[in-house]
Amino acid sequence: MTFPEDLRYHKEHTWVRVSGGKATIGITDYAQDALGDIVYVDLPDLDSEIEKDAEFSEIESTKATSSVIAPVSGTIIEVNEELDESPEIINEEPYDKGWIAVVELSDPSELDQLLDATDYERYVEEEAK
Repeated sequence: MTFPEDLRYHKEHTWVRVSGGKATIGITDYAQDALGDIVYVDLPDLDSEIEKDAEFSEIESTKATSSVIAPVSGTIIEVNEELDESPEIINEEPYDKGWIAVVELSDPSELDQLLDATDYERYVEEEAK
């Protein structure tokens, strides 16, 4: 299981990669592994507002349907339309091609509340006990 150092992590197993005032969001390797084979992703609408700690998407797998919780607040400016045809990309590359959405951050200070890779890895290990 991987935990890239350049990302910030939410305890609901989403990640964020920040570039300027924009944040790319996806689910973690841990989350995709727990879900199993992903068969559908309900992408958020462009220009919709999302709020930190609230559901902004859903993922269906062969095991369950799971809410995707926003790690930050902002406006959706891009969605990964490849997931409509190939949702399994999240299983294959959760941190690269498997991203879900890009948001324009409304409150960059929220990033300070997220975990770094070391703390997230520790959190996952505790949760697994």
